[in-house]
Amino acid sequence: MMYFDESYWTQRYSQGITGWDIGYPSTPLVQYLDQIEDKKIRILIPGGGNGHEVAYAFKKGFSDVHLLDISEIPLTNFSKTYPDFPEENIHHQDFFEFQGEYDLILEQTFFCALHPSQREDYCHKMKRLLKPNGILAGVLFSKVFEKQGPPFGGFVEEYEKLFSSYFLIRKLEPCYNSIPTRSGSEVFIEFENQ
Repeated sequence: MMYFDESYWTQRYSQGITGWDIGYPSTPLVQYLDQIEDKKIRILIPGGGNGHEVAYAFKKGFSDVHLLDISEIPLTNFSKTYPDFPEENIHHQDFFEFQGEYDLILEQTFFCALHPSQREDYCHKMKRLLKPNGILAGVLFSKVFEKQGPPFGGFVEEYEKLFSSYFLIRKLEPCYNSIPTRSGSEVFIEFENQ
């Protein structure tokens, strides 16, 4: 079984093979953040890479937003680009070993980076990281990729079966505001920790 460890992702970053990084904050996450009034909520973005969404949230006044990634390269880049961002909110760690409690966790090309055999573990870990009634929101691919992943895709039916065992599904629907290159191939999710 191939798991994608720190050396794998660090190699991808060092070689510039970062197809998941669109270079700016993803529209669905931007519009989701824009409608949240409470700027004091504790937010985590796992597998956040270069932190475009983290930077956006921070600039919008969210004071307790956290960036987590398994590779140090994007985190170092982020620190240099945003020297005013609190250093203690940048976490270089494996998601499955990470500890904390969050009101909101944003999903953006992290789930698809994990091997499908890790999806139950992902749900268990998300459940532990979210406060009671905390929210997991973001986008998942609703397609299967021709090449062997990552990224790994999937479909609404399997997501519904997987996530309904762990969360109250508030939204699991076609994403209407995907970036153009992902249009028609994403679903927007909003799951509540029960």
